[in-house]
Amino acid sequence: MKRAFRYRFHPDETQAAELSRTFGCVRLVYNLALQTRAEAWTQRREQVSYAATSALLTTWKRTDDLAFLNEVSSVPLQQALRHLQTAFANFFAKRARHPRFKSRKKSRFSAEYTRSAFRWRDGTLTMAKMTRPLEIRWSRPLPAGAVPSTVTVSRDAAGRWFVSLLCDDPGVVPLPASDSTVGIDVGLEHLLSLSTGEKIANPRHERRDRSALARAQRALSRKQRDSNNRTKARTRVGRIHARMKDRRTDHLHKITTRLVRENQTLVIEDLAVSAMVCNRSVARAISDAGWRQFRRMLEYKADWYGREVVVVDRWFPSSKLCSECGALAAGLPLHVRAWTCACGATHDRDVNAARNILAAGLAVSVCGAGVRPQREPSRSGRSAAKQKALGRKP
Repeated sequence: MKRAFRYRFHPDETQAAELSRTFGCVRLVYNLALQTRAEAWTQRREQVSYAATSALLTTWKRTDDLAFLNEVSSVPLQQALRHLQTAFANFFAKRARHPRFKSRKKSRFSAEYTRSAFRWRDGTLTMAKMTRPLEIRWSRPLPAGAVPSTVTVSRDAAGRWFVSLLCDDPGVVPLPASDSTVGIDVGLEHLLSLSTGEKIANPRHERRDRSALARAQRALSRKQRDSNNRTKARTRVGRIHARMKDRRTDHLHKITTRLVRENQTLVIEDLAVSAMVCNRSVARAISDAGWRQFRRMLEYKADWYGREVVVVDRWFPSSKLCSECGALAAGLPLHVRAWTCACGATHDRDVNAARNILAAGLAVSVCGAGVRPQREPSRSGRSAAKQKALGRKP
C-alpha cells in the first residue's frame, strides 16, 4: 500500500532560495503549458499532448527570456506538465472543471521530485541542485526499510516547510472482520451523532481564534500593498489559519480512526456541502466543522482496513422519520431538537436521524435497495383527500 508520510523541515537560506525558485518555475511552466493548450484549442481546435508540451519545455529553456529554467531541477518542471495532463484528463472525463492558471499569491507552493532528482541515503534526504541534506523533524518513523519513490516539497501560507515522502507501508493491512455497524449523522451542535446514542462534541476550532484572526486581518488591511510589512502581516494571518486547520485535522483523524477500527460498516449521509455553505448564516460553522474532510478520511481509511462505507441519498428524510414505527412527521424545524411520534416514541433529533441512516444504509448494502424520500402530498400538488378520491395512495 502506497502511503505518504509528511514531515516538517527547516531549510537554510541557500535551500530556501533554491526551493523558492523551483516553486516559481513550476508555476510558470504550468501556466505556459496551459496557455499553449488553450490557444491551440480555441484557434485551431487542436489538442496538445503531454509529449508536445515536454518538447516545448526544451524549446523554452533555449530562449533568452526563459533561460533561467535551466537553473532548477528539470524533474519538477516535467512533473508539472504531467499534473496538467492529469487535470485535462479529469476535465474531459467530467470529473473536474477546466484547469485554471496558478496564481503567485493564492496557489499552493509545491514541487514534486521523482527518484532521479533526490538522494535517499541512511535516512537523509538530499534534493537535486543541493549539496546539504534537508533538516527534517522526524515526528514519527518511516516503515522499516522504506525507500521513498516520490518526494513533494511544499510551503504553506504560514511560512512552514513540509516534505511528503511516498513509500510502501506494509503496516496497512485489513483488520479482522466485525459484526459492528454504525450510522453517523453530522451536525453543528454536535459534530457527530451515532446510532448507538453517542454524541461527539463539536470543538469549534475557529471560534477559539476568531478574535485573534480578526485583529490580524485588520492589521493586514492597514499595511501598504507589496511592502515587507504586508508580507509579515499576511504570514501572521496564515499562522492563525494553520493553527485552526491543524487542530481540526488532528481531531478528525482521531475520530475517523476510532470509528473505522470499531465498526465493519459505516453509514453516512450524502451532503451537498458546497451548496450548504452558500447560506451565510451557517457557512462559517459548516466550514469549521469539516464535514467533507471527515467523509474523505472515513472513506480512504475504510479502504485501507477492509471496512465498508455506505452513503445514503441526501434527500432521505432521516430526521423526520420515526425509527420505531416508520411514520413520517409533517414538518420538523431545525430548532426542534426532540420530538414525540404518534406511536408514543420520543426521539432525539440527531440520534433518530443516525438510526434511520443506519437502517437505510443496511438496506442498500444487503438488498441493493434505493434510498429515496417518501412522497409527500405537497410534492404532487394534491391533498391527501384528493389523491384518495382518485384511488391513489397519499
